[in-house]
Amino acid sequence: MSKIKELLLIKYIKRLLEKTKSLLKSLKFRIFIVMIICGIIPVIMLEVTILKPIEDEMVASKMDRLLSQCNILRNHIISENYIELRQSDAIDAEMAQLSAMYDGRVMLINSDFVIVKDTYVMDENKTCVSTDVIKGYRGENVSKYVSENNYIEIVMPITGYEKKTIGVMLVTFSTNDVKIALENLEDKMALIRIIISLLVMVVSMLVSVFFVKPFDRLKKSFEKVSEGYFDNKLELNGYTEIENIAKSYNDMLDKMKKLDESRQEFVSNVSHELKTPITSIKVLADSLMMQDDIPNEIYKEFFVDIVNEIDRENEIITDLLDLVRLDKKNANLNITRLNINELVELILKRLRPIAAKRNIEIVLESFRPIEADVDEVKITSAISNLVENAIKYNIIDGWVRVTLNADHKYFYIKVADSGIGIPEESREMVFERFYRVDKTRARETGGTGLGLAITKNIIQLHNGAVKVYSKEGEGTTFTVRIPLNYVNL
Repeated sequence: MSKIKELLLIKYIKRLLEKTKSLLKSLKFRIFIVMIICGIIPVIMLEVTILKPIEDEMVASKMDRLLSQCNILRNHIISENYIELRQSDAIDAEMAQLSAMYDGRVMLINSDFVIVKDTYVMDENKTCVSTDVIKGYRGENVSKYVSENNYIEIVMPITGYEKKTIGVMLVTFSTNDVKIALENLEDKMALIRIIISLLVMVVSMLVSVFFVKPFDRLKKSFEKVSEGYFDNKLELNGYTEIENIAKSYNDMLDKMKKLDESRQEFVSNVSHELKTPITSIKVLADSLMMQDDIPNEIYKEFFVDIVNEIDRENEIITDLLDLVRLDKKNANLNITRLNINELVELILKRLRPIAAKRNIEIVLESFRPIEADVDEVKITSAISNLVENAIKYNIIDGWVRVTLNADHKYFYIKVADSGIGIPEESREMVFERFYRVDKTRARETGGTGLGLAITKNIIQLHNGAVKVYSKEGEGTTFTVRIPLNYVNL
């Protein structure tokens, strides 16, 4: 039984640690902590920094008042020659009043360092020697605040005939009133600090919830997307960063929706493209089986058609397999250093007889010698597809212009033609699998509708990019950019 309790306790501790770790990593918690730090620390720093100046100001103000009162008393003592005569009811009353009013003690010390008058009485006729008293005999005024013991000390010289120092007035005043005032101020500031801290905590909680709320909505949207709902777009208004996140999310959603539709269309197209030759073969075979005594010429004609359909089926399957292999992120490339000028010249030499049948002129413009790291077989296939399309979808007596150029980082291939062009609504779709601008024309010119998709994948495997520019009835231009030095990303 104890073993089970121990296991349950360990499980509970692990769960608690996981929740704590999750909380510490939470953006809401971190915003909350930052808000508290930014809100409370300034209050504490203000309290620490403001008390000392207030204390200094209060002490300085009291010191000024005391110095003024002590100066008046000293002048009266000098005028009455109180140090020598020690007889003046007015002086006695004035010292007693000063002592009582400011909670202080007044002592008069003669030239022999003997206390001749003490408002506390207890130290009269005793000797008093200190550094400050000696300074007073030298004619210096001393005033200081001893914060550790909470009192102010003032020493003033008393002069007689010919301005000779005949005594010293030593006055000490309590600063308990300053201390009490500061303590009251501290209590009030502590109360203010508590109130502000509570307000900061509440505001921090609200702000953290407010900031994280869009992320919660984003999380719920991702959960719906994972369930297959691609129409659940976000509308987040507020800060620019949040709006940018919402925009990026919606763009991603559009791409995912488009990708899903593309996959469904791809499956449909594959099924249709593979089924079409088989249907034709079946129709031809059924036609042969339903007829008796068919001449050999008709047999040969039907078998030629069947062979053509089988070849077409084989071509589609081959292109599909190539496309699948190129779709893999780890598709193998046999990279070698090649002379691109020679490679393109060989491709055009092979394709010129095909162009000549339609009286299409092929022109190569090369601006500089180019060497680059490429897969010879695959890049040959990509360039050949572009040039073959330029020939197939061209007009009689037209032209195809292939341009080669390079800079310090990339080489560029441009394939332009005088052909039929691509409608504006179809330009972004030409690289889609099985997409045909004109399905009837595609049947006449042959092809599987996979050539440009394969071309784009090959170029992307080389870390390059391909773009199309076209105007219906005025021709089409494909531009390719590929790095001179291949880097496996």
